Amino acid sequence: MLKKQRIIYGPVPSRRLGRSLGIDIIGPEKTCNFDCVYCQLGHTDKKVSGPQDVCGVSTEEVLVELKNHLKKVKHLDYITFSGTGEPTLNLALGDMIRNVKKITNVPVCVITNSSLIDRMDVRDNLAQADLVVATLEAGDEKTFMAINRPASGIRLDDIIKGLKALGVMGPRLEIEILFVDSKMDNPTNASEQAVNELIGAVKIIDPDMVEVFTVSRPPAENFIIPVSRQRLIQIAQKFDEALGRENVRLVFKGLRRKNAGIKHGNKRNEVYDLLVRRPCTADQISFTLEIENKDLVDIIDDLLGKKEIVEITAEDGKYYRAV
Repeated sequence: MLKKQRIIYGPVPSRRLGRSLGIDIIGPEKTCNFDCVYCQLGHTDKKVSGPQDVCGVSTEEVLVELKNHLKKVKHLDYITFSGTGEPTLNLALGDMIRNVKKITNVPVCVITNSSLIDRMDVRDNLAQADLVVATLEAGDEKTFMAINRPASGIRLDDIIKGLKALGVMGPRLEIEILFVDSKMDNPTNASEQAVNELIGAVKIIDPDMVEVFTVSRPPAENFIIPVSRQRLIQIAQKFDEALGRENVRLVFKGLRRKNAGIKHGNKRNEVYDLLVRRPCTADQISFTLEIENKDLVDIIDDLLGKKEIVEITAEDGKYYRAV
């Protein structure tokens, strides 16, 4: 079985961050205190309640791998803490960010599900970043429970209060809201009532920016589907009216980014490491890692043949996900 690289992956082309080099401080298995219905990594097999249940990587491990990768990759827009689990579950996050900034001028982002934001130590860690992208999919407890399926003890009111407190601590704060529709009666956060509740919550938080988007990769639950383009535009307009157009970004799939200038080591490992963290189409893999299609076909066939990845058919194409 191919060994999973635990820490550095990518760079990944991100709709919001450009060319982003990922740092996974929780993996290799998906470890989270949410089990979101839309998650691109599938169900949370290791669902935890807090940092005490996590044995993450160390600052020293992060710095060793990052220094090596920075020699091979150019044109980065961000270094981003994300990956196979919720990064704030590792309480060394703040120390990691401070040390990363000592070896590079590339801005640092943390993508968080906001679950632990009511903790002062977690806010202190996040405050070391240049940008915090925080998830908020609901403005009411019922929708929050249905979509995010949090571990016991996590409450939406605490998250909203924690995000508001973080907003005055220094880093740029962006709230990302992923809208989902459903083949069932629920869960969905795209109804008029759910959107109004979300707008109310965001007004309390007062972030620098709100991003409105929908599902673009195969979700954990097959009854979850993307919100239509027309409905997403309507939702964005409601946020525009409430928050000001300059504070709302409507994000659609498929932005073009500049090449990263990657110096390859083991291409097969690079493909697998990417798919551990992010299901991708063949075109996305080729674009992200700058691997020629003829080479990529052989790599994908080999990984499929050895059952290290699986093929998933979604509404917008064929994706590959690590097993």
